Amino acid sequence: MKRNENHVFLQIFLESMNDYSKKLKNSIYQLVTEAADELGVDAYVVGGIVRDLYLKRNSKDIDIVVVGSGIGLAKAVARKLSPSPAVNVFKNFGTAQFRYNDEEIEFVGARKESYDYDSRKPHVEDGSLQDDLNRRDFTINALAISLNGPNQYQLVDFFNGVQDIQNKIIRTPLDPDTTFSDDPLRMMRAVRFSTQLNFQIAPDTAASIARNAERLKIISKERIIDEFNKILLSPKPSVGIVQLDKLGLLQHFLPEVLNLKGIETINGKGHKDNFWHTLEVVDKIAAVSHHLYLIWAALLHDIAKPVTKKFNPSLGWTFHGHEFVGSKMVPAIFRELKLPTNDKMKYVQKLVALHLRPQALVDESITDSAVRRLLFEAGDDVDDLMLLCEADITSKNSAKVEKYLTNFAIVRRKFIEIEEKDKLRNWKSPIDGILIMETFQLRPTKEVGIIKTAIREAILDGVIGNNYEEAYQMMLEEGKKMGLKPIL
Repeated sequence: MKRNENHVFLQIFLESMNDYSKKLKNSIYQLVTEAADELGVDAYVVGGIVRDLYLKRNSKDIDIVVVGSGIGLAKAVARKLSPSPAVNVFKNFGTAQFRYNDEEIEFVGARKESYDYDSRKPHVEDGSLQDDLNRRDFTINALAISLNGPNQYQLVDFFNGVQDIQNKIIRTPLDPDTTFSDDPLRMMRAVRFSTQLNFQIAPDTAASIARNAERLKIISKERIIDEFNKILLSPKPSVGIVQLDKLGLLQHFLPEVLNLKGIETINGKGHKDNFWHTLEVVDKIAAVSHHLYLIWAALLHDIAKPVTKKFNPSLGWTFHGHEFVGSKMVPAIFRELKLPTNDKMKYVQKLVALHLRPQALVDESITDSAVRRLLFEAGDDVDDLMLLCEADITSKNSAKVEKYLTNFAIVRRKFIEIEEKDKLRNWKSPIDGILIMETFQLRPTKEVGIIKTAIREAILDGVIGNNYEEAYQMMLEEGKKMGLKPIL
């Protein structure tokens, strides 16, 4: 690289080191230098931390490559810290890591790798710094800075990575077909970095991804989704999703989203392209929230439209029940993608199932009963539901958009009024099943459920207040209807 570029990079790095010195009692880099000199090994800070120093982005992961034992250097550096952190050692990979002041510091011996075609497990052997940088995914991540020896703080840039950062280009250091065949997850990472950094994937690199897209099948869903989640959390996820589609990657892990594509027209009546509509909704949510599973709800909110689509000569295209069917599809999608099938999945299911309800409230002239029911069903997620509903307005008709937003503002005000009065978020009945059974000396029977349901419906309909006294009285009345007598 040019000398003046090296000088600029060095200044940025040294400024960053000064920032670290302010945060740490001892600069971690200085301690690595001392330990490496004592052990007689060469150490380099490499990869994403160097890239991010140049881009002036925050990074809490520090990767150190040692031409020698990474484990030995990690233990030596840890001993110099006070208090000394616990070192996690992974002998099979020749790596060690520890956390210090919210930073993850990983040490690895320089190595070279080779792969069998049908395996993701590399054959590893000791190597030089050049060997280690050769195996990096992209030129912007194949940068290193020497931390000790006569070339201390010198930038190592074998593949013009700084130039690619300046030109905002993602490309591989070696032949892209080899790079992606060796580790197909790098294809997802290319799209992820492109989306996060607003960089372009080099034409030959993009062409190689398209040729090797089928290889993504040998990668575990967990690793794929880890990269995809980072795309969803980027400033504009649609950029990455469109690239995943164009490069042939999306079809290998989320074909349901691709099924949303296309416009069908019969008798001059068409419907919107639900793929592009969905991407617009996702971007609008990502612009106001970093809640990953709210973004997932945006991505899946119309997922059942292809299977519920019907043409009615008088009404045109309909998607009746797509919210209900879509909520039923969510668990299978989450299981397939190895996403968490716990409260996070249920949260997405809930938002998909309810995403049409706020507009329906307006159509029903916003009765208190309907508002209570939605508050009861949405619970603490009602604010996220409203964000999704507002993002779902993608009409190009400004008057229509203004009307919908005005309607939703009315619904929001109604939520506040009803919640202040009736306290229905995460609602629990004032009367539980145990009290019903004790009152009437019942075992767990259908009568208990009937009474509980009657109390719940009465509260949601506003027939009785959301309080113990009125609910208790109703319990007695409902029991009397069934011939039950309270045991006083």
